[in-house]
Amino acid sequence: MISTGDLRKGVTIEFEGQPCSVLDWQHVKMGRGGAIVRMKLRNLRTGSTIDRTCDAGDKFKRIYLDRSSVIYQYQDGDQYHFMDTSTYDDIVLTGEQLGDTKNYLIDNLELDLIHLDGDPISVEPPEKVVLRVEYTEPGFKGDTATGGTKPATTETGLVVHVPLFVSTGDMIRVNTTTGAYVERA
Repeated sequence: MISTGDLRKGVTIEFEGQPCSVLDWQHVKMGRGGAIVRMKLRNLRTGSTIDRTCDAGDKFKRIYLDRSSVIYQYQDGDQYHFMDTSTYDDIVLTGEQLGDTKNYLIDNLELDLIHLDGDPISVEPPEKVVLRVEYTEPGFKGDTATGGTKPATTETGLVVHVPLFVSTGDMIRVNTTTGAYVERA
């Protein structure tokens, strides 16, 4: 069991019967009331992100996960195929299991496959990936008084807000945790 005082980013716990990874947490002491903990969790089975609040001192079951390295190969309908780099086995995951991660999948991308009790449940992408901008409106110098942004659609279909100097065909680096533009690659 793990207490709320022992929570850290990346720790995996069982929350409401589901395996969840802690993305962010904050300990808040109220004026007269007891302390609470605000958590941002990623459900490892569905890939969805949830925000929850619990009392300080609550305990959760800690989950230990196995990880192995895989390479993304291709998509077939709603099934995504990965190759285990050590055994060369084909591993198939659904779009529901991947969640938002499918927005960052490009050919030959190396990811961590997460196993829970021997079953593959999801993949974890690297912190930043490089994607090609498929379409964005042209931006002109002087459009705004301060640095402005515009939407850009990447090769995977992800829409990212980028600075005005980014144009169609450029390679950009995107943070996979927040989905935000980092820099031009």
